[in-house]
Amino acid sequence: MATTKRMTQTQLVRTLAEKGELTNKQARGVLDGLAELAISEVKKNGLFVLPGIGRLVRVDRKARLGRNPATGESIKIAAKKVVKFRVAKSAKDAIVPPKVKK
Repeated sequence: MATTKRMTQTQLVRTLAEKGELTNKQARGVLDGLAELAISEVKKNGLFVLPGIGRLVRVDRKARLGRNPATGESIKIAAKKVVKFRVAKSAKDAIVPPKVKK
């Protein structure tokens, strides 16, 4: 499996700055503001949508029985809230085109 280099936060800020004709400091401010907004919206409404990319959704997980993999013993897993990211269909289709049915 080939290793791929991921875009770093600094590279992301520089790219945003170039595309938006902003300074690096302004681009970092936009990213930080977007992150703060996403967190506060998910806390308040349970949903934050990034058009064309996806949505952050707060989901309530029910309590359930699980198994300790080391001992095989049954354990109770408490109910909790988790955050999931659901990729928009347009982004998914752009990255991995759907199979064409014959």
